[in-house]
Amino acid sequence: QVQLVDSGGGLVQTGGSLRLSCTTATRTIRRFAMAWFRQVPGKAREFVASIAYNGGFPKYSDFAKGRFTPSRDGLNTGFLQMNSLVPEDTAVYYCAGDKATVSGSRNAADYDYWGQGTQVTVFS
Repeated sequence: QVQLVDSGGGLVQTGGSLRLSCTTATRTIRRFAMAWFRQVPGKAREFVASIAYNGGFPKYSDFAKGRFTPSRDGLNTGFLQMNSLVPEDTAVYYCAGDKATVSGSRNAADYDYWGQGTQVTVFS
């Protein structure tokens, strides 16, 4: 069983930055595409960005383009660098692992493994 652990969330002012991390104790994650989703109360989980198992083929939601960057260290950890944050980015952010595709899906239902989530709050 692959267990993902999210971290790096926090409270930040508008225009600030955060770097989220997603790590696991198993090497298996190296073969998986990895993605980040976010969710606010009362709404469905929303795709943010994804990256292939080898660190290539990044995908972005429209709101993430130019501000957020997914990456991974080639071992067991993935990252989401978030810049120019705005209050609308406030949400719980989740990392996810997809063992079936190379570059990751934009559909949360396609992911096999999930982190516990980390809260990001942006204040003006």
